[in-house]
Amino acid sequence: MENRYINRLFVLLPLFMLMGCDDFLSKEPDSTRATLETPEQVSQLLTTAYPQGGYVSFSEAMSDNAADKGVGQDDRVNRGSYLFEVVDAPVNIEDSPDMYWAKAYKAIASANLALQVIAEANDPSIFSAQKGEALVARAYAHFMLVSFFSKFYNPTTAATDLGIPYVTEPEDVVIKQYERKTVAYVYEMIEKDLLEGLPLIKDVSYTVPKYHFNVAAANAFASRFYLVKRDYAKTLSYANAVFPAGDLAGNLRPWNTEYLPLTYDALYKRYTRASEPANLLLVETSSVYGRYVAQYRYGLTNAKWSEINQVSALSSNSANWAYPVYTQGDGNLLIPKLSEYFVKQSVNAEIGDPYVMVPLFTAEEVLFNRAEANLYLGNTTATLSDINLFMSKRIRNYDVTTQAVTAAKIRTYYGLSNSTANNNLGLLYAIADLRRIEFVQEGMRWFDMLRYGIGVVHTTREGSTITINSDDPKRVLQLPQSVVQSGIQLNPR
Repeated sequence: MENRYINRLFVLLPLFMLMGCDDFLSKEPDSTRATLETPEQVSQLLTTAYPQGGYVSFSEAMSDNAADKGVGQDDRVNRGSYLFEVVDAPVNIEDSPDMYWAKAYKAIASANLALQVIAEANDPSIFSAQKGEALVARAYAHFMLVSFFSKFYNPTTAATDLGIPYVTEPEDVVIKQYERKTVAYVYEMIEKDLLEGLPLIKDVSYTVPKYHFNVAAANAFASRFYLVKRDYAKTLSYANAVFPAGDLAGNLRPWNTEYLPLTYDALYKRYTRASEPANLLLVETSSVYGRYVAQYRYGLTNAKWSEINQVSALSSNSANWAYPVYTQGDGNLLIPKLSEYFVKQSVNAEIGDPYVMVPLFTAEEVLFNRAEANLYLGNTTATLSDINLFMSKRIRNYDVTTQAVTAAKIRTYYGLSNSTANNNLGLLYAIADLRRIEFVQEGMRWFDMLRYGIGVVHTTREGSTITINSDDPKRVLQLPQSVVQSGIQLNPR
């Protein structure tokens, strides 16, 4: 089995560029993967079935959460993303789109290897939970790839928009010809894997469930997927299945209570902890984002934070957020969320690699998915209830009698007249703005901008203006140049 699978773990693509081809082909397989005969061993393999590259840096810099400070950490991923240029950073550069592409396909390769081992086992039934995880993990990695490297899903154009390769088999060769079918095809395959895999997942299969697609995380993914597909009944159903006992409130981050007195270091440690109820799925990513998040030249500024946080007025004009905003020098703002941990190459080594633990799915996203689904389904009372639930965990000294959000307050804040259509529009605006502040510096805003076709205007201190409208091809990340040799069509520019 060991020689049979040696090259199948590193799919597609530019990953083999990290080393000479001869070295790549001659390496012995990792001893932890040489024998895959038990469910426990396959579960260990599946710890690598999640993209271990960071997307937060480039997605945050492309969004309207970033502005040009004029000075700061000159990072090519941060700079290229903000300027909407093809990022000149290859596969071995942390946080680059090229690394994310490679890490995502490497994760897919691990999932495919696990599925093949299961299919060839004497008794595949004992691997049921592992099969479920592998299928959902494969669906997730492709979902993220098609979101970044193809036009974002639009039901009217998905059947003709260029997708990304959906890989379902372990690789026999380092370079293979791949076909880019349509976005609609990729979504069909994602849905097929998701629906087959989700019912098979069992939390008891994991030592630390939140490092795997556990039941809650898989349902959260399904709620995100169907929200993008605009199937709001399914979005609502899967969102409600995340916490079947109905205790979403008890799983939200307690920013205005337990978090409030925490020190800077203590908050960093808690935010991405597996024991934190709000975290549904965590993944370790190769990233320097935790090191430079506040210091990047293109990032959160005082003016941007003022723009983002003014939505507290939905509660009351005197409401203040409980988010703690720290500075690292003039205008370098951050909220302690994603911290770096450094792994030395050996016990006595001075060199090593930086990592950031990223929450891929959280209880807060589930709340917003549910609120938005209810809005489109006409359940506006439920939508408003979720908005107020969110506010009750985020506003300092929250007082429901004076600070509850109402339809009238929403209309006033957005300058809307009183009508059913405007009430619904105001609720949608509120959800989008609250999602924005909740996930600031986590890269999530870009997904909402893609989903709703929100334009981006980035200005530079030198006086340039970059305007990226909803149909601008620059919103779609370019494929790594190294995939050209695989015969894959690049995105238009």
